[in-house]
Amino acid sequence: MENRNNVTEFILLGLSQNKKIRILCFLFFLFSYLAIWLGNLIIMISITCSQLINQPMYFFLSYLAISDLFYTSTVTPKLMTDLTMDWKVISYNNCMAQLFTTHLFGGTEVFILTGMAYDRYAAICKPLHYAIIMNKQMCNLILIASCAGGFLHSLGLFLLTIFLPFCGPNEIDHYFCDVYPLLKLACTDTHKIGFLVIANSGLMGLVIFIVLMASYLMILYNVRAHSAESRRKALSTCSSHITVVILFFAPVIFIYIRPAITLPEDKVFTLFYTIIVPMLNPLIYTLRNTEMKNAIRRVWCNQRLLEGNPVIGRSFIF
Repeated sequence: MENRNNVTEFILLGLSQNKKIRILCFLFFLFSYLAIWLGNLIIMISITCSQLINQPMYFFLSYLAISDLFYTSTVTPKLMTDLTMDWKVISYNNCMAQLFTTHLFGGTEVFILTGMAYDRYAAICKPLHYAIIMNKQMCNLILIASCAGGFLHSLGLFLLTIFLPFCGPNEIDHYFCDVYPLLKLACTDTHKIGFLVIANSGLMGLVIFIVLMASYLMILYNVRAHSAESRRKALSTCSSHITVVILFFAPVIFIYIRPAITLPEDKVFTLFYTIIVPMLNPLIYTLRNTEMKNAIRRVWCNQRLLEGNPVIGRSFIF
């Protein structure tokens, strides 16, 4: 315990030491962060204020949007702040807190995506029993299980890291506190811990990715017997889900499936699932989704109509 307290703060090396590159990165991430909040808030409000909230797929989508907001907020604000500074420091306690919260919301998002895949499988492969299978109680149970799964995943990594002794170097070659860069700084043999991290993150991500892809392939196989309109709708929905799954899981598997080593490419791949995917999710889930686009039009266009027409506004007040 005494050795661990020799390090009270860590220095984050960040994305680049070049000032011009840091300015460009700051502007890009500022735009991305604003887009993440705007897009996901529009999805959340549009679903909550429409009848879509009663459909399991959109119920999960609204909570996926919430998870995206919390997930990216554990990393992006600190990243943008550090891009404006030459000396990037994070305290030991804040580093551990960032490690825990990042994997908490990231893990929750993984399990929500799994719940969405199960919902699509039940809707297309078992349409006659869909209303019974995906009732309100089941949706709430899947959501609670997703949060519990994310918590257990994060708690496992947190416990593996919190007891490590840090007594010497304190420079983290990353833009946030993650488990592999921290294992690299520990003043002890971390090979066994590295294998536990692979099991907790790498293998878990790989297994879930295979299960998700298999479920969507089964959906596309079973939908062949349906009408042309049903096939088109299923293909549109599944293609957006598959796009999100690949964009999210491919970099996760690349980083966590290997032994506890860090590579220069890790920073770029990590950007995909911490910032890029949360920014693209609203576009992916709405561009080819007629129900979602109609809900957005009804909620936001009707709201603007009420604000712009005082007569209509008064009729609703009374």
